[in-house]
Amino acid sequence: MRGAKASFFMRYRKLDENGDHTFGMSSNNFYIDSAEAVQQAILTRLRLSLGEWFADTSDGTGWNQTILGKQSQGLYELTLRQRVLETSGVINIDTFESTLDPTTRRLTVSMSVNTIYGEVDVSGDL
Repeated sequence: MRGAKASFFMRYRKLDENGDHTFGMSSNNFYIDSAEAVQQAILTRLRLSLGEWFADTSDGTGWNQTILGKQSQGLYELTLRQRVLETSGVINIDTFESTLDPTTRRLTVSMSVNTIYGEVDVSGDL
């Protein structure tokens, strides 16, 4: 499926360095049909907690259910991988790494993802 054209329209509003939506630059405020749109969709989906979105409380990452606490690395990585693979525009995950710092309670992920628009690197603190 590599190189396949998208059969849907993907548009994501860009975020600034603080994670807030950007405004005032018309279409320049959006990622449109690009690997960066899928990248932002992945991070947004990973950071959304289960039950947080009022329009669909069944959507979200199960942070309290399968990631936080004394979960094995294999279990939380499986949960995160599944969430990424269910993201619109994702074909597959080439590489995936995660680091959990129990002292700061910070989980950092880094992955390379094939999308319908090309490959993109995704990394960040969750």
